Amino acid sequence: MTTRGAVAMSRAGAYALAACLLLSSCAPGGGGADDGGASPRAASLRPSVPAGAELTRSTRRLADGSPVRVGVIAVSPDAPLRVEAVHGTSLARSETVRAMAGTAGAWAAVNGSFFDIRSGPAFSGYEGDPLGVYVAEGSLLSEAAGGRTALILGGGSARPRIGEVTSSSSLAASDGAHRELDGINRTPGRILGCGGVGGDRLARTGEPMSAPAHNQLCVDEDEIVAFTGEWGAATPKGDGTEALLDRDGRVTALRSPAGGPVPRGGRVLSGTGEGAAWLRAHARPGAHLNVTSEVRDSRGVQLSGAETSVVGAGPALVRDGRRWINGEANGLTRAALDRREPRTAAGVTEDGTLLLVTFDGRQPGVSVGVSMPEAADIMIALGAKDAVNLDGGGSTTMVVDGEVGNRPTDSPGGRQTERAVATAVAVIAE
Repeated sequence: MTTRGAVAMSRAGAYALAACLLLSSCAPGGGGADDGGASPRAASLRPSVPAGAELTRSTRRLADGSPVRVGVIAVSPDAPLRVEAVHGTSLARSETVRAMAGTAGAWAAVNGSFFDIRSGPAFSGYEGDPLGVYVAEGSLLSEAAGGRTALILGGGSARPRIGEVTSSSSLAASDGAHRELDGINRTPGRILGCGGVGGDRLARTGEPMSAPAHNQLCVDEDEIVAFTGEWGAATPKGDGTEALLDRDGRVTALRSPAGGPVPRGGRVLSGTGEGAAWLRAHARPGAHLNVTSEVRDSRGVQLSGAETSVVGAGPALVRDGRRWINGEANGLTRAALDRREPRTAAGVTEDGTLLLVTFDGRQPGVSVGVSMPEAADIMIALGAKDAVNLDGGGSTTMVVDGEVGNRPTDSPGGRQTERAVATAVAVIAE
């Protein structure tokens, strides 16, 4: 089903219409999800669509005849809209996509990055913690995981793009000492998804590990992790030492054991093992610590600027118009790639139109979800030159005009639920 704005069809609209023609069961009409594709309330609504955007909902038959419901938000590169990454009131807590969209004043949004979900195999206690790179308003709020694939918005380019992203952070003390900063806004010593820096080991085997390993836990007893104001009110409790910094980078106090308030406008450096010893030696009250971070794409281009957003997930699905799934580089098993699940994906067309796409699943006979290869093929059919997988499963959510426009669920045949997640990609009218 396709909904058009009152203005003439934009380039984004052309891509969405082409997608509708490529998909079966594409119903005409003025808006809302087709029957069974959303909550009863959402299905009865006809959402408004701003100029330069297009909303399409349809059903496709996969190669074996199974149905999958597909929702597409297309945003033209010259639309009077901005697309950015958003999170909830704090990174320590998750929120629904609908709540984040409401706070941001967004017309539409989809879920974004993987996160430390409570039901996961190695939950660290903070469900809002995004896994892998997360940049919002130009600030690095979660470090990259070994070059996993990400959606890049801004970062020196007017058009969205998709690529592999790395980050690096360091500390420089006023006494001349330097040290690598291990992480940002996560529990010290625990690297869920691995792919971190310096000394990480796979928790279940003790094997040194520098590559990503999706849903696997890596550990490192000797870390320094920075906590910014976006994290929340207080840092995690635990053994170690913390340096409290004011907005100018001056150390106002050392705190041990770890755990306590984050200074307003400042940050906390939380150290364990050798990291704690480094802070006690070089971050005494009155000293200054300079914290620097860089985020770069695979070409080495630095991603910077106040309008930069980066949402890490992976794997890539499409590269240069062809199916290209770098599952191993993103730490995913073959089985994870081949399972049919609800999925969320982002794609970019040749002219720079951004596609935000949801594939409903776990509804036998109605919508079975897609494997990664099936998602890639549909993204190509929609016109994507490049595409990336975002978080999926029960996280897959599309919100339009304040209503959930798909049917997220946590279990096969289960009831519709709205899962709280860490981040979202929001489309906001300027």
